[in-house]
Amino acid sequence: MKIRFFSISLMFFLALTVFAQSTQELRDSLSVLIRQLNYNQSNIDMRLRKASLNMQLEQWQYAIDEYSDVLKLEDGNLTALRYRAYAYERIGRHQFARADYEAVLKRIPDNFEALLGLALLNQKDKRVTMAMDQINRLVELYPDSAIAYAARAGIELERNMPDLAEYDFGEAIRLDPSNADYIISRAEIRIALGRKREAREDLQRVLSLGITHAEIADLLRQCK
Repeated sequence: MKIRFFSISLMFFLALTVFAQSTQELRDSLSVLIRQLNYNQSNIDMRLRKASLNMQLEQWQYAIDEYSDVLKLEDGNLTALRYRAYAYERIGRHQFARADYEAVLKRIPDNFEALLGLALLNQKDKRVTMAMDQINRLVELYPDSAIAYAARAGIELERNMPDLAEYDFGEAIRLDPSNADYIISRAEIRIALGRKREAREDLQRVLSLGITHAEIADLLRQCK
């Protein structure tokens, strides 16, 4: 079962800044940082900011190179390891991504981002048992995290476990009641399970959150 509105993506937790900027503003900020770095090559904070901009512009290899430079300056920098892992994954270099996540977990075994990243990577690589073990551990460690429940729901959907996914999206909604993506995802599951009345309630709820009729028109039709 595929849910249109929900993606189990590591962008859930990538705490990148300046998301409100346009592409041109991001490029302008990047140009300024590049000029500044020409005079201060060893400034880790500036390099991390530049890599963050590369990530937002989806310049994955540039981001990898920047995070690698940070790690040369500061071996084991957790920010660089976590985000480099994500960038590696984006270009399909899963072995390198796995190594970075595992390096983080070696230092901090309960690190949320690395556990989530590794679970999603294992799911993508069809290591389904490992993925479920890791995502279950994440939920156990962070029972107040809506992201953890939503990520587990995404994995359950990919494994064709809609009833479990519905429950986990429900928990995610309980913890983050204004997240329209979670509510729409649960509505789609309920439609697939033939529970149209409950699905319609979910869709009415997201309309009250600011989602337009046009955005969910197809789902509303399916609830009739």
